[in-house]
Amino acid sequence: MTNDAHEGLANATTRDDAANALSLGWNERLATELIEKKYDMTSLQRGRRLGRVSRIDRGWSTILTSGVHDAVDGVERVRNIGADVAVGDWVIISDDLEKIDHVLSRSSALTRRASSDTVRAESHTVATNIDTVLVVQAATQDPNLRRIERELVLAFDSGAQPVLVFNKIDEMDADGLSLMVRRVEPVLAGVPLLFASAKTGAGLDGLRAYTYISHINDTQKSVASAPQTIALLGASGVGKSTLINALSGHDGQATGAVREGDQRGRHTTTAAELVRLVNGGWLIDTPGLRAVSLWMSNHGIELAFSDIFMLTESCKFRDCKHEDEPSCAVQAAVERGDVSSERLGNMKMLVAEELELEEQQAVHDRAYDRKGARKKPKI
Repeated sequence: MTNDAHEGLANATTRDDAANALSLGWNERLATELIEKKYDMTSLQRGRRLGRVSRIDRGWSTILTSGVHDAVDGVERVRNIGADVAVGDWVIISDDLEKIDHVLSRSSALTRRASSDTVRAESHTVATNIDTVLVVQAATQDPNLRRIERELVLAFDSGAQPVLVFNKIDEMDADGLSLMVRRVEPVLAGVPLLFASAKTGAGLDGLRAYTYISHINDTQKSVASAPQTIALLGASGVGKSTLINALSGHDGQATGAVREGDQRGRHTTTAAELVRLVNGGWLIDTPGLRAVSLWMSNHGIELAFSDIFMLTESCKFRDCKHEDEPSCAVQAAVERGDVSSERLGNMKMLVAEELELEEQQAVHDRAYDRKGARKKPKI
């Protein structure tokens, strides 16, 4: 956080109140929004009405109003009546501390297509206000490049910085890790690649670097630090819960063994949760996803497949489908071996899924327009 943000917050509230907000990840953007909406920061803080959603259970939200570890008076449990909230949201609680009055705007949101048997597709926001998404894989498993591509699209679409992490490196030798790097390099799209072992602690410092940052002020005389929020994304069995326990310093997350036959794990995390880390940063654990269902992409596909999108600019035809058109730069790259046909095929499939979803939403909107609905439901 910049010094201006620190000063602005200090002017708005007491030192203790400011420390509580800052420890939860409060920043200048949020402070500006409160001022614009004419909320009084001091009264909100003193009344324990400003906080961050740490967990959601059956229509109830657990709200942290203090980032101090184990502060009993810094936790509120309120109803979600009429509020669209997700873990990580900054919220304002009603005067009677019974429900959420207002949800502040989000800087980022990890959103996927909800698992549902209904005909109409719905979105599900897993985590919000995150700075970095750690896409976790198990080094002991053969990397599923097509799944990694999907997870990177999801991470890019959130608005946060994706980082690919291979856990359980203590079970691999140097040659195995070297082969792993060569396998995943073609799908990285500029994303940092880290290796870690929750069991031995190797590589954890590299992960912690994303949970707390420091800014030097303009005079270069003092340093202002700010906790960051990371989210973990990955399939069951890759060791997310074990990583969280290692980063948080306590065994707060249940862990489970993987099956020897297919190296798959069972879901030990059933709901997203905001977890405080040893260094003061924050982490949102997400349930393991057996299938990565994407919601409507913003620029995620373009960013995750940036190598292919750059090639399209050299195609002869602007509407090139990269199949059998003459002078197709993408197909030429496939023939040279610069881009695998599987990667190109996966990109086309993701684009097709997005177009189909957009059409479904358009049909749904037109149906409501024909019925003369005054207000469309949020989907």
